[in-house]
Amino acid sequence: MSPTTLLLRGARTYGSAAPKDLLLRDGLIERIAPAGQLAADGEQLDLDGRFVGPGLWDAHVHFTQWVTQRRRVDLSGTGGATEALAVARQALDAGFPLTDGVLVGYGYRDGLWSDAVSLAAIDAAFGEQPVLLVNGDLHSAWMNSAAARRLQLQPGPDGVARETEWIGTLQRFQEAAPLPLELFRATADAAAARGVVGIVDYENVLGVDEWADRVARGVTSLRVDASVWPDRLEELIARGLRTGDAADLERDPEGLVRMGRLKVVVDGSLNTRTAFCWDPYPDVDPRGVHACGVLSVPIEQLRGLLERARERGVEAAVHAIGDRANSEVLDTFAELGMGGIIEHAQLVREQDFARFAELGLIASVQPEHAMDDRDIADRYWSGRTGRAFAFGSLHRAGAELRLGSDAPVAPLDPWHAIASAVSRSRGGRDAWHPEQTIPLEVALAASSRSTVAVGQPADLVVTDADPLALDRDGLRAMPVAATLLGGRFTHRAL
Repeated sequence: MSPTTLLLRGARTYGSAAPKDLLLRDGLIERIAPAGQLAADGEQLDLDGRFVGPGLWDAHVHFTQWVTQRRRVDLSGTGGATEALAVARQALDAGFPLTDGVLVGYGYRDGLWSDAVSLAAIDAAFGEQPVLLVNGDLHSAWMNSAAARRLQLQPGPDGVARETEWIGTLQRFQEAAPLPLELFRATADAAAARGVVGIVDYENVLGVDEWADRVARGVTSLRVDASVWPDRLEELIARGLRTGDAADLERDPEGLVRMGRLKVVVDGSLNTRTAFCWDPYPDVDPRGVHACGVLSVPIEQLRGLLERARERGVEAAVHAIGDRANSEVLDTFAELGMGGIIEHAQLVREQDFARFAELGLIASVQPEHAMDDRDIADRYWSGRTGRAFAFGSLHRAGAELRLGSDAPVAPLDPWHAIASAVSRSRGGRDAWHPEQTIPLEVALAASSRSTVAVGQPADLVVTDADPLALDRDGLRAMPVAATLLGGRFTHRAL
């Protein structure tokens, strides 16, 4: 058990040259004073001028999917359907481990592929071996007939299942192939090694129970806000759980796991071309049912869900990617007179930016998506990308921002999100719509829930460099020397 008192000597806060001492006691920052002026019994640690900042949060994670990724064939670099099939075939021939008898791949993005997916092609490549290739955005999957029969799906001629049908199937498939606890512990520890103290987990499971069990079995590196999806809402309401409540103090005496928000997914995604937009996608029959994307949850149903959650103390987080989805979700929050979070907010009409602040809504955004999807957006949202992934517009309009990864869609590493938010570039490419950058101080604040101040939680990250002095690539590779959660080390490389 870590000591209840810890004195950090010779620490510098971001942007400061003057070293300070921080006294941590019983999970809080008790005192801050110029270096050399504090004394305490218990452990003392000299940070030698390293920098101390608030511990980082990832505001949008699918943690089990992130853990599972390492058991899936990596298709992220494939440039076409034929290449993706070849990579998956090579993995199968090399003995890549199956999941419940199925070869699973992950990470392809077909929005710009030169050759299209088809059921005939994947059937010809794999025959009766079930093969399931999950899109990088998690909103669809390409499968052969053998896998479709196993999963009791009926994909069309392209072999793809999309949106509600697919997302529910993915959850059932995961439950049939549970992962060992050691993978969850290692993945949580890896997040802590990047300065992460907490995540918002949006897995479609009874997360408060799953995470309380993990904590009881030693996965204690992270705080977790565990969401609930509509199909489990009544179950948690019957238990009296409200947003912010500790999940299970018997199994989790630190209260690491808290009841999160109701998560409602109202539309699809950009790469799958199902985000619900005001304008049709190019190369799609504008008279078609899905020409402008899909509304997965009718607005009247969304309204009922939000009202039910509110009356029982459960706050809301609504997934909205397309500009029409965002407009209708904003309208719904306005009609109900309630606050909440809009997750993603990837494409927003100009007249809607100011409504986030006016309605007291938080925009939870994922800056790495802007880098991953910039070329897809240029094609499918042509003429509208000045208001796509528009973090700058949201910030200037007064909206509160929270940054996340949507892991496994992007890596669970807030330094990546921060770097992309302030630069709008990655690798050797120029900035994409640089007017949509946000100040570094804003990105840092949007990646944390506390400050380095007396009375604040002793959730801290110790870095070898001052983020205010780093460029884009320096931020992405930020060296993290230590992470503390409630005053105890979850990562220590000092």
